[in-house]
Amino acid sequence: MRRLTVALTLLATLASGSYLGSQAVSASGGRGTNILVVGIDSRTGISAAEKRRLHVGGKGCNCTDVMMLVHLSEDQRRASVVSLPRDSYVEYAAPAGKAGDTGPARRGKINGAYAIGGADLTVRTVEKATGLHIDHYLETGFTGFEQAVNNLGGATVCTDKPLFDENAGLDIAAGVHHTDGNGTLRYVRARHINRPGDLGRVRRQQRVVTDLLARLTAEGALAGPASAARTAQALLKSVRTDDRTDLHDLIRIGWALGRLSADRTEFATVPIRVFDHRVPGVGSTLVWHEARSQALWDALGADRPITGDTRIQPAPDTSAATNPAGIAVRVDDAAVAAALRSNGFAVTDTSKSAPAVRPAGPPVISYPAGRDEDAATLAAALPGSRLRAVPKGDKFFDVAVGARAVPVRKVTYDRNVAEGAPVTAARLRCAGPPAQAAPVAPAKGEG
Repeated sequence: MRRLTVALTLLATLASGSYLGSQAVSASGGRGTNILVVGIDSRTGISAAEKRRLHVGGKGCNCTDVMMLVHLSEDQRRASVVSLPRDSYVEYAAPAGKAGDTGPARRGKINGAYAIGGADLTVRTVEKATGLHIDHYLETGFTGFEQAVNNLGGATVCTDKPLFDENAGLDIAAGVHHTDGNGTLRYVRARHINRPGDLGRVRRQQRVVTDLLARLTAEGALAGPASAARTAQALLKSVRTDDRTDLHDLIRIGWALGRLSADRTEFATVPIRVFDHRVPGVGSTLVWHEARSQALWDALGADRPITGDTRIQPAPDTSAATNPAGIAVRVDDAAVAAALRSNGFAVTDTSKSAPAVRPAGPPVISYPAGRDEDAATLAAALPGSRLRAVPKGDKFFDVAVGARAVPVRKVTYDRNVAEGAPVTAARLRCAGPPAQAAPVAPAKGEG
């Protein structure tokens, strides 16, 4: 009965570790249980051969690599899982014994709190940043994560485009795949892919957790107190917990998770305002969107759902899946070119070479084959236009304006929507059966 071990361990490990919480009352007066899940990036005790096999040969930082805040509602009918990206720029809590220190508060990446003051400072820093009370703690490493996935018989992972990250050892084709613990570790750790950074990686981590929780539920590993107790006992042998977390807590939480349907489990990433905030001595960091993130913490503190809350994630009239700034467009109409340029697209006006007599019908967008998402973004700005993929086209998207009047609609690109908007587990699940039952193919190099 190591199934629940994996369920909670995965909520606690996702590539390396975690911190779990007990019955809690938040600062805003709401009720429920808050569980902090963190992964530790440490190579201590891992042999050179193991580092090569796991593709974790880089230098460890002894910091948190993965962090999830899990809120279990008071009535235990909903779970909200919020990922806190490792590069989030926050103000640390005061080290133990220095709570009354009047000196300037230290700031840095949220993952650095662990290196400074271990789990205790990590928890208090998250509490300071969110205003929520954290209750329980679990911690494991790279090998623990690998073993947890293997104990489940592997995991289902998916991607709509090939993923390659030499640093993490990831090389996976588009589609749905069945991966072993090693392959899953590479999938959830990869950061150096298109779009690089934490948000895409965090979403992949959330997908893996969704799949594993669904499988645990389907297999009955969380079906009742007895099965939850057996798994919790196994969990206590493989992960670290804080002194406020006992077997009873783990049974209660595991049993509650096992009774939730996919539409009652929510996943989100903290909304980001600045994606590359440079800080001397710290490097590139992520700055939370103040209003949206506060709305997120307020919702959790009040024990409310986070999906569908427009204060957390506003709903633009026309949402763009990709950034218009990265789409080079040639337009043969001066007015349309100007309107698209003001909309953020990289536009070249080719109206001087436009035909004297415009063809009947709407605009035609000719675009490089394989860039369907960018084509959809441009088409959203030109409603009613027709799309035509060009197999051997260059980097440009060519817009041929027809005789029909062309309205240009304002599109809104929000990376938070594309990569971290609140969604239910039902929306995150991989569609279709796995295409293979094998480890993710290793890439060369070490991560």
